[in-house]
Amino acid sequence: MKRRQFLGSSLAASAMAATASSVLAQEKETSGSSKREFYELRRYQLANGPQRKLTDDYFRDALVPALNRMQINPVGVFNVTIGPVTPAMYVLMPCISADKLVTAEGQLLKDADYMKAAAPFLSAPGKEPAFARLESSLMRAYEKMPKINLPAASTSRSPRVFELRTYESPSDQDHWRKIEQMSSGEDDIFTKVGIPQVFYGDTVIGPRLPNITYMLCFDNMAERDKRWDAFRSSPEWKALSSDPRFAYEDIVSNITNIILTPTAYSQI
Repeated sequence: MKRRQFLGSSLAASAMAATASSVLAQEKETSGSSKREFYELRRYQLANGPQRKLTDDYFRDALVPALNRMQINPVGVFNVTIGPVTPAMYVLMPCISADKLVTAEGQLLKDADYMKAAAPFLSAPGKEPAFARLESSLMRAYEKMPKINLPAASTSRSPRVFELRTYESPSDQDHWRKIEQMSSGEDDIFTKVGIPQVFYGDTVIGPRLPNITYMLCFDNMAERDKRWDAFRSSPEWKALSSDPRFAYEDIVSNITNIILTPTAYSQI
């Protein structure tokens, strides 16, 4: 092996080992008194046509039931209503164990009921694949909201829309400062103006690091606009956003904002 190839492989292996050690250390802490969940968030990029039904059937009849048998629940499955690239579907998988999430694929292969129900999806030919591309992120819940908060609309199966927001920061310092800002008052303002918060996740593994992702719930888009207006005009937000601790520079460099509609079988 050439020296350059050896060094590249060694560096890649070291980076992967460091990431794995970090995740396992965080899981060890989670297994203590804090009980903070981990979340895997998947985005399936689709194409219009048979792909959409094939993937939808797979989620409903194979993936969600199998994940529930592994104590990964509640599982959220959403269609992208407003977003940068459509059609696409998101799957949110919460679990107290990061190890269970990262080894889920191997466990699924041992589940006979899953393999039978998933056969049309898994055996789709390369010329007509079940999906175009899959992206995945592993996140750790905030200490202040350690577990999924199931909105009342989800429990009652009422009409609802979800807003998925990802905040990218230009540096680790700014990333940590944004987490501090959200945990020291921003989330309380959401509660005060009547916006249910589903989860907050600090991305451990995924694209566009460092970033945080959180999800809000609304009855409809008109209510969303009304609640956001109340948030932005609140004295508490004006004070928090102008606090020198958080306003010393732009601690958020990019925001991705996506509107999701739950499928009929989504558990969130």
